[in-house]
Formats: sequence, C-alpha cells, structure tokens
Amino acid sequence: MPEFTLPPLPYAFDALEPHIDARTMEIHHDKHHATYVTNLNAALKDQPALQGSSIEDLEKLLSNLSAVPEAIRTAVRNNGGGHLNHTMFWEIMGSNGGSPSGALADAINAAFGGQEQLQAAINDAGAKRFGSGWSWLVLDGGQLKVLSTANQDSPVMDGQKPILGVDVWEHAYYLNYQNRRPDYLKAWWNTVNWSAVAQRFDAAK
Repeated sequence: MPEFTLPPLPYAFDALEPHIDARTMEIHHDKHHATYVTNLNAALKDQPALQGSSIEDLEKLLSNLSAVPEAIRTAVRNNGGGHLNHTMFWEIMGSNGGSPSGALADAINAAFGGQEQLQAAINDAGAKRFGSGWSWLVLDGGQLKVLSTANQDSPVMDGQKPILGVDVWEHAYYLNYQNRRPDYLKAWWNTVNWSAVAQRFDAAK
C-alpha cells in the first residue's frame, strides 16, 4: 500500500545553532515527526481509498476530514497534521535569516506594514497560543493573514494556504529555552529560509 514517509532533514542537525540546538532538532525530526508518520500510516492501513504518499495527497486528505471515518478521524487529523506541518517547517528553515524580497516582501508590506510588524504579529499569536500549537502566515482568499492553531491542526483544514509556520510545541524549544517561548520565537527568525517561504507564496497564489 502507498505510505507516507519521513522526509530527510534538508541540513545537518546543528545547522540552526545557536538559535535551535542540534539535540532538539534530532529529537524533533527523528522522534516526534517520525511518530506522526508511523501513526498516520497505522490509522489508514485499512482505508485504501484514503492512503497516499505525497504531501499533495495529505493536503487533500486533511482538506476534507469529514470524508474520513469517524473512528480514525482524530488520529488522521492529529498525525496527518503533524506530518504536514513539520514537512513544511523543515523546508522553510535554514541558516539564512535575512529578509523577504520581491513579491513576498511587497505583499507583507501591504498587509502588515513591513517585516518587523509581521514578525511581531506571529510572535504574539505564538506566545498567546495556550498549550501546544502553531503560529502561521497564511493566504486566505488571496489575503495574507496571521493566525494560530491548536495542536497539529493545519490551516489547510479551513481552506487556507500556509506560507510560513512556527512550531510552538514545547518539544520545539524546551531543551534550550525551557518556559521562555517568547525568547524562542524571537530567535527563530534567524533561521528562516525566505527564498523557500517565497516559493510557497508564489505557489499558493
């Protein structure tokens, strides 16, 4: 049967230091993300019509959760969301930092007034997310918006297109930052691969 697979991390575990330490990246990718993939495949093992292997398959599945049998819907929502969210997360990070440019920068300026205002809005949404979740920049009806979701929920579940997202589960930062989520959020911007974010923006348009 077709199965979803854990994508390799596109850089070394220590590539994001000092902002995110190598041990956190190793555990986050090899343990947490891997578990989401394993559990997603297990939930779908008796559902050949719902099985897939690509991220496009997964987006389609999560965009229509009402079509998933109720007995496995929560498992698919949580673990499928975890797989989708983390696959994006690794791709939009790197040892880049810097600033957006081109059409993405223009859209951010128009929607928020600039990169600093965008970062402040995403950091605020992430800091205020009670418990575990994500803070997002999404394209919603052609408009850029900032929002947060609980647990591993993805914006695709509400018909939105995620452009950038930051994981605010404790496993994303606790070894280095303990309870200091705002410090992690501030440091995280030093790891953003803006060219990858721009590619997501162009594709979403």
